[in-house]
Amino acid sequence: LVCRGLVSSAHRPREDSWLKSLFVRKVDPRKDAHSNLLAKRETSSLYKLQIHNVKPECLDAYNKLCQEVLPKIHEEKHYPCALVGTWNTWYGEQDQAVHLWRYEGGYPALNEVMSKLRQNKEFTEFRKERGNMLLSRKNQLLLEFSFWNEPVPRAGPNIYELRSYQLRPGTMIEWGNYWARAIRFRQDSNEAVGGFFSQIGQLYMVHHLWAYKDLQTREDIRNAAWNKPGWDELVYYTVPLIQEMESRIMIPLKISPLQ
Repeated sequence: LVCRGLVSSAHRPREDSWLKSLFVRKVDPRKDAHSNLLAKRETSSLYKLQIHNVKPECLDAYNKLCQEVLPKIHEEKHYPCALVGTWNTWYGEQDQAVHLWRYEGGYPALNEVMSKLRQNKEFTEFRKERGNMLLSRKNQLLLEFSFWNEPVPRAGPNIYELRSYQLRPGTMIEWGNYWARAIRFRQDSNEAVGGFFSQIGQLYMVHHLWAYKDLQTREDIRNAAWNKPGWDELVYYTVPLIQEMESRIMIPLKISPLQ
């Protein structure tokens, strides 16, 4: 009985802290939109994340079609958009394609691109042919966190991990505050590619994109973070903000600027 009491009292402060982290807001109420508080002010880029679930027998044909058509879009100077990366999911949901686009100039640039593509006969045919290969598709419009580096092309070969977090509503500012400090623990190996939060589509979604040479390198880098003082505390306080999370390991297509 004495031992039980000692163990219980020793853990009580930690348990109390964890419970408080669930219910106590750690930032003052703000009278501004999350996008204004968390996004980069020096740029007005908007990102679109596309996730396509492809019929298993059509994946090779889908990849070939995308590699023929997509470069023509982002290489055209009169389209204010750029293909950031395009991948197939390796571990996670199978027969899946993931595309990430950047629109220079925000929503007006997005509207301009969409308007021009509707007049592009090649793209119209591409979408029709692509549609016959898909089981489902969804997209989100994203902004990038101010404390992450902007994703830029990189040489390969690399594998990529897209870690997606569904946050509890009302906790986006807290998440940003913690990760503004946490990101410094994950810069040593240049693995941090980009960090984004949703504006349209599924809301209170966060996406972190990482690059690794292989799965073992990923394991080593992630384990090394736990040896850095302060990382464990930041993880401890961000976990209660999460409702659901998903990890995709992805392989870039040949046309992807992120290799």
